[in-house]
Amino acid sequence: MALIGRIAEGDVVAFDALFRRYGPRIRRFVGTLMRRHHLTDEILNDTMLAIWLRAGTFNMRSKVSTWVLGIALRRSLKAVERSERLNAFALDEIEIEASSSGPEEQVSRKELRACLDRAMKSLSPEHRAVVELTYFEGYSYREIASIVGCPPDTVKTRMFHARRRLKALLADQRQDAA
Repeated sequence: MALIGRIAEGDVVAFDALFRRYGPRIRRFVGTLMRRHHLTDEILNDTMLAIWLRAGTFNMRSKVSTWVLGIALRRSLKAVERSERLNAFALDEIEIEASSSGPEEQVSRKELRACLDRAMKSLSPEHRAVVELTYFEGYSYREIASIVGCPPDTVKTRMFHARRRLKALLADQRQDAA
């Protein structure tokens, strides 16, 4: 993308344009991964600094958004390691849409949301990332592989284990609620 090339040459206006385009998306992505929302802006800033410093290394083999979110993911994981809280992930920003249904269905939706939150929190950061990137960001396994820096088959394996774990956890939680 021409914008990244201009950033690599030190164009502050191009960097500002990239920040305006990707800043909200990075903030939302990081916000859904991190329970500690006070770290979101720090991670956003770290990500943007890395983009500024490494724009010249972008090789155009992936989409700019894939490259940018890969940097954001790695910065998020480093923040988790620094804070020594490996279970710092939550689905705080994801809302289950409330329909115009009655109070019973709304309560049921809230219970489902709580179950999903607990199940997602129990996943490892690697498994959580592939679930988040697949279902909430809409990336393909190949794109996710580029973002997280592993082969596509590893992404498939992580997704398999994440789904299996989520299925078991959600089944257990539903049984406990019954």
